[in-house]
Amino acid sequence: MSELIHQRIKQVREILELSQRNFSMILSLSHSYIAGIETGTLKVNGRLIKLIVSEFGVNEVWLTTGKGEMFMQNPDEKFTKLVALFRILPPMYQDVIYQMIEVLLKSETQTK
Repeated sequence: MSELIHQRIKQVREILELSQRNFSMILSLSHSYIAGIETGTLKVNGRLIKLIVSEFGVNEVWLTTGKGEMFMQNPDEKFTKLVALFRILPPMYQDVIYQMIEVLLKSETQTK
């Protein structure tokens, strides 16, 4: 693995406009662990790579080597960020947001 992988992890987090705290919550890791990874104090392991790839759609080759595109597909960054933030909400709030989206979609189809 490249010695710059910690910088690429930070770059992913910043592209998604997530704080270290939110990024770590989505990955179910401690904030201090992510901080240690980003500063290069802690080593990146395969589990972390797999988590970042699966949760954020990051290209594993890019993450480990720096070659290729950052994301497996060109995701809509707002959508990716929205999904990431939605995942860290408590289930009760997720239900509220889901209901709000349904109401908005119904009102949108009624106005057409």
